[in-house]
Amino acid sequence: MAARGEFSSRMGFVLAAAGSAVGLGNIWGFPTQVASNGGAAFVLVYIVLAFLLAYPVLMAELIIGRYTRSNMVDALGKISGSNIGRATGVWGFVTVSLILSFYALVAGWMLSHFLQTISDMLGQDAISTWLVSSSYTRDILFCGIFLCLTASIVTGGVKQGIELWSVRLMPALFIIIVLLIIYVSTLDGAVEGWKAYLLPNFSLIMDPDLLISAMGQAFFSMSLGVGTMLVYGSYVSKKENLPTLGASVALVDIGVAILAGMLIIPAMYVALHNGVKIFSDSGALIEGPNLIFAVLPSLFETMGTVGVYVAFVFFALMIIAALTSSISMLEVPVAYVVESKGIERKPAVWALTLLVFIISSTIAFNMGSLFGFVIDLTTKYSQPLLGLVLCIFAGWVWKRDQILAELKHGNQQVEHSIFWKIWPWYVRFVCPVVIAIMFYRSITA
Repeated sequence: MAARGEFSSRMGFVLAAAGSAVGLGNIWGFPTQVASNGGAAFVLVYIVLAFLLAYPVLMAELIIGRYTRSNMVDALGKISGSNIGRATGVWGFVTVSLILSFYALVAGWMLSHFLQTISDMLGQDAISTWLVSSSYTRDILFCGIFLCLTASIVTGGVKQGIELWSVRLMPALFIIIVLLIIYVSTLDGAVEGWKAYLLPNFSLIMDPDLLISAMGQAFFSMSLGVGTMLVYGSYVSKKENLPTLGASVALVDIGVAILAGMLIIPAMYVALHNGVKIFSDSGALIEGPNLIFAVLPSLFETMGTVGVYVAFVFFALMIIAALTSSISMLEVPVAYVVESKGIERKPAVWALTLLVFIISSTIAFNMGSLFGFVIDLTTKYSQPLLGLVLCIFAGWVWKRDQILAELKHGNQQVEHSIFWKIWPWYVRFVCPVVIAIMFYRSITA
């Protein structure tokens, strides 16, 4: 069997792992959560909870991955010494494949809106109308194109695929966000958006709903529980200091989410100033697909000629964010099929891509009943439960001396560090309880 891949540099890993964490949710979910939950008060709670809850679970995945040098199924089988571990790995494999199947549909919509900006520039009105009109043909075609883009990167393996493209795409994502922030901030109405984003309403800071929302955002934005970080961790060199590496990933992810807020919230208030409706009937800010495919395109239209170019850059940003996440999702099942079943990487990648495409097509043909159902099943129920099980494996099942020995590879003095004094008991007692409470609140809300 071919040697396992490995990230060639620390920067390559941090950008790939942060790319996995930085997805469409950061760009449309985080900003509206902030604006609806006390502005900067939410940002503050989110940052605290990202390190109190998401970072310890992220570390559990990275340590398990590097220690076992395996895909999720084999890794959890090794540390648990039982079929329960392997079954959990299969559960993660199925969950991440389902997430990718609906994610590819949304990314396909991003792709069609991106191409619409080009057809607008060329004056092809009929093509533009088709590109932004919902239809099975459009949805399935662009979902397929997006999945092919994802697969073509993953076929290159770790160094020549995932790392090579993450190192290109992530800096591009940062540059595009910053340029758009600068431009949007010069427009009328942006100041109101900055106020909504940056002025904290501290009376909300202990609101249970705000805490649950911030906890959920912190947990899901780092793509935890489904094995992406575990698999990426398995490609990290033994020489790396894992706690600092994990902290770098968390900081980049938080940074992108905060930057996205600096772009989206002022842009929404610019839209409001230009006569676009940005609040729903209940008074909450519009979020999710309606924000991306209704509010912001309406804003771009009010900008005149320059709006087409701003839309072009914005949807390019959305495609990059989607791609950096989708390559990590596809790598989870690919790593399993290549390592456990002995199939060559290229056919494994394309066979699994076809399988995901079939699931995506099934969702597209049953959009009303399946789309929301699959999203809830995976992100609301499956992901937090997988995170809970990972904490139990790392805190209760896996031998502590093996964990310490693994961490010592990158830092001989790690047992005297604050990380080692806190993390083992924290992931054992605090994280499972907090995740369980969050899960209970989310399903009873």
